[in-house]
Amino acid sequence: MTAPLQYLTFEVSDDGEGQGSWDAMASVRPDQLPAARAEVAAVLAWAQAHRPGRRGPQEEGGVWDAHEHQREEDGWVTLTLTLTGPWAWGEALLARFDPQD
Repeated sequence: MTAPLQYLTFEVSDDGEGQGSWDAMASVRPDQLPAARAEVAAVLAWAQAHRPGRRGPQEEGGVWDAHEHQREEDGWVTLTLTLTGPWAWGEALLARFDPQD
């Protein structure tokens, strides 16, 4: 089992039609950025390794997709990774990285 995430936290949205969105976000100081980026990379690697089909926007035939963003402001760096795809796939990802006690 993977160690619990130290920096990323998830927010989940269900579209009610079997699809979902999982937003992972971390706000860190610059010295913590490498560790937070490593968490983003681990989550994205799992998503790719367990992909439920073709990656890309749903309207273009994609089954899942991912978008990364980084913003710096007032000495803080905010990383965001947004994943979209089938509900069961995203929930498996969440169980892997954000297990509930």
